[in-house]
Amino acid sequence: MLNPCVSSNAHHCLLLALPAGSLRPRIATFLSSSNGVLRFSRALSSEISARKSSVVGVSGFRSKRGLESRVYGRQGIRVLSSGIFSSRFSVAVRASMEAVASADVKDSKSEEVPKVDPIVQYIVLRKDLVETMKWPLGSVISQGCHAAVAAIWLFKDDPVTAEYCSSENLDHMHKVTLEVKGETQLTNLAKKLEAGGVAHKLWMEQPENYPTCLATKPYRKSEVASVFKSLKLCR
Repeated sequence: MLNPCVSSNAHHCLLLALPAGSLRPRIATFLSSSNGVLRFSRALSSEISARKSSVVGVSGFRSKRGLESRVYGRQGIRVLSSGIFSSRFSVAVRASMEAVASADVKDSKSEEVPKVDPIVQYIVLRKDLVETMKWPLGSVISQGCHAAVAAIWLFKDDPVTAEYCSSENLDHMHKVTLEVKGETQLTNLAKKLEAGGVAHKLWMEQPENYPTCLATKPYRKSEVASVFKSLKLCR
């Protein structure tokens, strides 16, 4: 039995007779082709010549019932069909397209890049040092640097810290700098981290001997991100 196949031109539809067995490989070629309709058209022409199939008819009109468009697969392939064409065309072509598209979706899932869990060091600064106590911005930044370096040195033998400071990752460090309102919020956070077993360094500025910021040792983000989710980024 012959199955009709329609060209992609919606206004001048070329109705061709192709053996049913040739339909699926041509569709597969179409879906994998980056040149879309043009290559599919050439592939069909080659198939017709090889099998010496004949053109059944040419129809140069628009369907009163309009065109129905469906999109299959990642390539955005459109299957155009009209009420004037036989149900065999709709069933055969759509079934073939859906089968190949289903395989296409499976392939896309297998190609998904695994999620990266970066190593991150969290730094928390007191916002009131700038807004209320009028510290120079550079001095506040220095406090964060002190805490970060101290935390890395204190936990230098930790395997995650070693990986964070390795030559391969030295140019790809990740730090997240957050803020709290003042001293009370900072000390409460330090107690929370200590209770939760999150290794950190609470920096005490000298000679004043009061806390200005804290920094954690490097952690996988998934391990500690939830502890800091209520804090805002330092601005």
